[in-house]
Amino acid sequence: MTLVARMLLRRLLILIPLLLGVVAFVFIVMRFSGSKPEYAYFQGANPTPEQIHQFQLENGLLDPLPLRYVRFVVDLAQGDLGTSVLTKKPVIESVMTALPLTLQLTLLGLAVAVVVALLLGVTAALFRDRWPDQAIRMVSLIGVAAPAFWLALLMIQWLAVGQGLFPTGGYINPADSVTGWLQSMTLPALSLSLPIAAQLTRIIRTSMVEELDRDYVRTAIGSGLPSIVVVGRNVLRNALINPLTVLGLRIGYLIGGTVVIETIYGLPGMGQLMINAVRDGDPAVVQGVVLTIAVGFMVVNLVVDVLYLLVNPRLRSAA
Repeated sequence: MTLVARMLLRRLLILIPLLLGVVAFVFIVMRFSGSKPEYAYFQGANPTPEQIHQFQLENGLLDPLPLRYVRFVVDLAQGDLGTSVLTKKPVIESVMTALPLTLQLTLLGLAVAVVVALLLGVTAALFRDRWPDQAIRMVSLIGVAAPAFWLALLMIQWLAVGQGLFPTGGYINPADSVTGWLQSMTLPALSLSLPIAAQLTRIIRTSMVEELDRDYVRTAIGSGLPSIVVVGRNVLRNALINPLTVLGLRIGYLIGGTVVIETIYGLPGMGQLMINAVRDGDPAVVQGVVLTIAVGFMVVNLVVDVLYLLVNPRLRSAA
């Protein structure tokens, strides 16, 4: 078994108790959140106490909490996230409808963040302590301090309402129009990614500066190797080890940030689905969305761990 496969197996074994802990946490929080699915089911029709009692009996709401938890875990193991008390449909259907949009937004935001951070971070390091470096550091500092929702509102005001370059909200399926999809996703992706790009820019700049000061860089350049070859082949690869670790945590921020961004731009993704479920008192949908996002975050961190092993030879030798 290869080193990567052994590390992957260890990470998967660690994920099992972590996933069980997340499931238990979500179950406990939802049960003590004060939500009343029996009232949401009747949708304000002033049900009688007998109707409420019958609903509670049919859905096991009067069973002991440990029994309800075991039933909840067994259903999850079979891929059953429960049934919405409002739509009377399986929650998995709503999740699978909303999930593709959230994945598109997250991946697009991640791509923008990585590209912008690499360009600005490497440029700042190569022009250390000169005006490009100082300008980039100032811009990145502002970006770190700017909340995603504030950027979203500014972009809607300037680029959508003021200039008319992009729509103020809504979603166009790429199967219908690729151009329309790009227009509908550009502002949400920028709003979501720019704070992450600013943070990564500062980290990449610091890592690049530390790597450029190492002896092997001066030796390689002094021996006649072109600077662009040394920077591109050795310096950049070594300098990206630390930013890669931070990126895994920031992806969790991207996933969580979609809740706010989708609400602002009216995108029918996981965030909008959860907000609507909280507003309407539909706990099955809320816990289904939260669990899906949690699992996605754990999978992303697993992938980042493997990538970190691949780019760090010292970890490979220790694995």
